[in-house]
Amino acid sequence: MRIDAYNQITSVYQAQAAKKPQAVAKTGTSFVDKLQLSSIGKDIQTAKQAVANAPDIRSEKTEPIKAQIAAGTYEVSAESFADKLLEKFGASLI
Repeated sequence: MRIDAYNQITSVYQAQAAKKPQAVAKTGTSFVDKLQLSSIGKDIQTAKQAVANAPDIRSEKTEPIKAQIAAGTYEVSAESFADKLLEKFGASLI
């Protein structure tokens, strides 16, 4: 290790540390950050909170189906299934 190189590096860092920014003179005015939400923003925030608080699964709809599946009595009509497939994907096939 070269000591003279170390001395040069420390002198550079000391020169930079000696330079301090000067304080800005105060003009007597102060700035305050403010946040104002519009009524639409508040409505969106309320809607987001309501969605976040709502359950992901509606158990009143799923529990009867789960019970039928567990009992082995749940049946899906092939015609109904085909109609729903055509409803959803039929327009893209044409």
